Amino acid sequence: MSKIKFFLTLFSFFLLSCNPDNNTSLKINEVFENYYQENLKLYPLNATRQGDIRYNDFLPNNLTDEFRNKEKIYYLNYVNQLNKFDDNKLNEDDKLSKKVMLWECTRNLERLDFNEHLTPINQMWTLQLDIGQFAAGLSAQPFKTIKDYNNWLKRIDDYLLWLKSVEDRMREGIENGHVLPKSLIKKVIPQLEVILNPDLNLNLFYSPIRQFPSFFNDKEKSTLKKDYKNMVLNKIIPAYKVLHEFMKNEYLKFGRDSSGIDALENGLNYYNYSIKLYTTTNMTADEIHNLGLSEVGRISSEMESIKDKVGFKGDLKSFFNYVRELDQLIPFNEPSQVIDNFNSIHLKMMPQVNSLFGLQPKTSFEVRRTEAFREKSASAQYNSGSLDGTRPGIFYVPIPNVDKYNFFSDEDLFLHEAIPGHHFQISLQQENQSLPSFRKSLWYSAYGEGWALYSESLGTELGLYDDPYQYFGMLSAEMHRAIRLVVDTGIHTKGWSREEAIQYSLDNEAESEASITSEIERYMANPGQALSYKIGQLKIRELRSKAEKKLGEKFDIKIFHEKVLESGCIPLELLEEKIEKWIGSV
Repeated sequence: MSKIKFFLTLFSFFLLSCNPDNNTSLKINEVFENYYQENLKLYPLNATRQGDIRYNDFLPNNLTDEFRNKEKIYYLNYVNQLNKFDDNKLNEDDKLSKKVMLWECTRNLERLDFNEHLTPINQMWTLQLDIGQFAAGLSAQPFKTIKDYNNWLKRIDDYLLWLKSVEDRMREGIENGHVLPKSLIKKVIPQLEVILNPDLNLNLFYSPIRQFPSFFNDKEKSTLKKDYKNMVLNKIIPAYKVLHEFMKNEYLKFGRDSSGIDALENGLNYYNYSIKLYTTTNMTADEIHNLGLSEVGRISSEMESIKDKVGFKGDLKSFFNYVRELDQLIPFNEPSQVIDNFNSIHLKMMPQVNSLFGLQPKTSFEVRRTEAFREKSASAQYNSGSLDGTRPGIFYVPIPNVDKYNFFSDEDLFLHEAIPGHHFQISLQQENQSLPSFRKSLWYSAYGEGWALYSESLGTELGLYDDPYQYFGMLSAEMHRAIRLVVDTGIHTKGWSREEAIQYSLDNEAESEASITSEIERYMANPGQALSYKIGQLKIRELRSKAEKKLGEKFDIKIFHEKVLESGCIPLELLEEKIEKWIGSV
């Protein structure tokens, strides 16, 4: 180091020590980083998803009282640390990060007051499905080195302890009357049964052996084959067999006939917590239900216009059935054709993206078919790339029966899951070097799903939706999210049955009964999550309209999108504060 550079560095440290605000910023950012590092160790699957390999051989048992106490101590500790910082001594970025972290800690502490751990598995969201994705060898868990392969074997040993705790906790749930609905249990049973196949060529957990890196030598391959064969046949299959038999022969008998979480003790309080968690608002269930009814009515009117445009003479419900079964919208013979269609949508829209987005991610993405083990009950989804951008973001598309695959909403679906929806938002968040580490992977459904649903409405501006059926697909997707406001609140606060919710959906959207059934059961499995999409979309739309009105000719859509995206996921209340400050500063 030159003398000049040395003295400049020394002088900068002197200035920092003389400036209490800079010292405060350094100290609170140390808290942010410590929170993040402890979080990765506490939740190592999150570390793996982000490309951090330090804990790839470890999986804590989050069903134990010991782990739950550890969570409580962790979050209380950081609430106490953050409350020591005076907001008046923080810059705007640090102040926002403090608010976000306090929000995170508070919601997690509230979560621990409820009995989520007594229903640790369902058909849609829980750990056994995450582990299944990792086991396929094509997801976040790497299988590139011998150490990677051995890490997975160690993690599986921890997973087996979790599987044993699942049965213990669900028995506790039976005793306390805290159990899953029967319809959900029936969906979990075949998911477990698939893993019982002793044919190593077909068993999901043997998948990494079928895709060895080319540089492994014969001795290494032989050792790993032996170890993985033992893992599958002598550990995984016996553990899944025990759980499968318990679920099928015992737990199913105690499954509840009710559909909503309000049927459980403290269930209504849990649903109110879920509304807060997933919408990041203080809205009530009744407010959301009525908003949903209003949106269903508005979108129905637009759908009527499309029906008339294509010359259909029947009523709207008949048009739904017509669209579901129209041959020209079910053109594919091979699953690969579905993937090719999504890639062609990408090519069609990309020339227009630059006109709406100055800020764009560097992380690449791919479209893939959903893995067979979860395809029948899965929805399309986006899995983020690694934090360093080396692993692409992946848009998973379930194609359980290509002969019945209707593509009328695929343009809309691409905008939501890929560009400029989840892929843009999540990748930009991960790539943003100015964010504290803990915020690069933070997820608020109202913001993230709200952005993705808002992205769907940009199709015309992006050169899509020139086919009226594709525009109807967009309306159908928006209707789907509006219906969620009605049926989710209906199921969990108004006594609606699964069948009533299915019928309401069939009456108001063009999805198949099988798809709608999976969706309704999804809402039953995770109360409140489905509310986030429409609440977030409407807030972003409201903020855009406000900016357009107040700024007039000064409004720049690229800058608006940048302001919404640049800070990553934040609660809607904080997003609104930010956009209003920007409007006032222009």
